[in-house]
Amino acid sequence: MLAIEKVRKVFGATTVLDGVELVVEPGEVVSILGSSGSGKSTLIRCINGLERLDGGRITVDGFNVSKPRELAEARKRSGTVFQLFNLYPHMTAVGNVMLAPVEVLKLPKKEAEARARRILDSVGLGPRADAYPAQLSGGQRQRVGLARALAMEPRYLLLDEVTSALDPEMTAEVLGILAELARSGTTMLFVTHEIEFARRISNRIVFLDGGRLVVDLPTAAFFSAAGGMAHPRIAQFLSKMQKD
Repeated sequence: MLAIEKVRKVFGATTVLDGVELVVEPGEVVSILGSSGSGKSTLIRCINGLERLDGGRITVDGFNVSKPRELAEARKRSGTVFQLFNLYPHMTAVGNVMLAPVEVLKLPKKEAEARARRILDSVGLGPRADAYPAQLSGGQRQRVGLARALAMEPRYLLLDEVTSALDPEMTAEVLGILAELARSGTTMLFVTHEIEFARRISNRIVFLDGGRLVVDLPTAAFFSAAGGMAHPRIAQFLSKMQKD
């Protein structure tokens, strides 16, 4: 499992994460909601070791991300997709997807390429596998980013606002693929502002506010009047999101 225990992160005088605790079991889809600046993206960056913790502990299948010797093993078990595509512009789609399996997993290039082409096909990009990022639409580039994460065959998929830079049509493309992954049992920790999508695919909803975890509830309970909606801050947030 992915375990987050009393995690604290500070930038200067600002506490961005304040005692966050969360457990994600294999097969779960957990959506993280909250306003901008609530600590959602920072939490994802802490899980994959891109930010150093100032307190607490994060383990991925028992591997502590704060220990350099264990971080590499933790990263093998979790794949991250960011809101910006971060593709290598000089590599084709298939080149971007096969890079980590070759460099990190030490797969032979032929095997890595076959895996990359299979995954690109599964996200609807088989015919565009040999295209460069500049030749792809934003939605296609985000799908390459998703394929790149899946190529590592991670146990946990970390998704950080993956549709925020996309127009509505491209957003629908990417969300459709994520919904299919959720139905297939892929474990996901999903930072998003797509409220209705989170309601549809999540087992649980986590709400962060000011770096603190306010609630962690089953999805139906989160959206119920007696559950998450009974919390004034959550009711305010959902009301604003629905107006937007």
